[in-house]
Amino acid sequence: MAIGHCTEAEWQARCELAALYRVVAHFRMTDLIDTHISARVPGAAPQFLINRYGVLFHEMRARDLVRIDLDGRRVDGGEPDDGVNAAGFTIHSAIHAAREDVACVIHTHTAAGIAVSAQHDGLLPLSQHALKFYGRLGYHDYEGIALDLDERERLVRDLGPHMAMILRNHGLLAVGRSIAQAFDQIYFLERACQAQVQAMAGGAALRLPPEHIRARTCRQYDIASSDAVVDLAWRSVRRLVGDASSYCC
Repeated sequence: MAIGHCTEAEWQARCELAALYRVVAHFRMTDLIDTHISARVPGAAPQFLINRYGVLFHEMRARDLVRIDLDGRRVDGGEPDDGVNAAGFTIHSAIHAAREDVACVIHTHTAAGIAVSAQHDGLLPLSQHALKFYGRLGYHDYEGIALDLDERERLVRDLGPHMAMILRNHGLLAVGRSIAQAFDQIYFLERACQAQVQAMAGGAALRLPPEHIRARTCRQYDIASSDAVVDLAWRSVRRLVGDASSYCC
């Protein structure tokens, strides 16, 4: 597929985003073609890259990403019939328009994420992974498939200043100042949900850490999740999806 003028910075963002799609597929966080990841186009705000609808995550390439503006218009010179997921546009355009600090947005429909999103108390502070998000997690009530553009205001309101949110009865959402940080957020949120589902399935009484330990652990994550650590993890994780020549094309 043809791509119009693309700066070196945009091409690098395309390669990183394509790698992220493949990494998310590697960790089985996909839902056929119906979830989505986006990245802000460097120096071209407010525009962002998102998957061409119909391309499976494990086969995503830099050229498969579509550059659109906040009105959903294709602005990269590609084929007009290469569309994007309508619900994906609603969710991602809302956040990119409102949060200039966000470079990447990830939305998933995993079994564990959906299960926790359907539980009345949401994510419980019962694991170290969950405490990364203690007091730092938004919740958005389900309004149906996200096709109504009016929902964007409420999505932004419910995310607030946080880097992660549970979409009730729906799934998970994570954002980051970089692709690496967004992946760090969604990976640990997903793992926290998996741990919660399995702990509750065991049927035994759950033991929760006291309040002061919950708060202390969350603060400790400010160091454990420093940009240097997050970037190191991302560089390591990228190796799981092979050589860049397979997706940076």
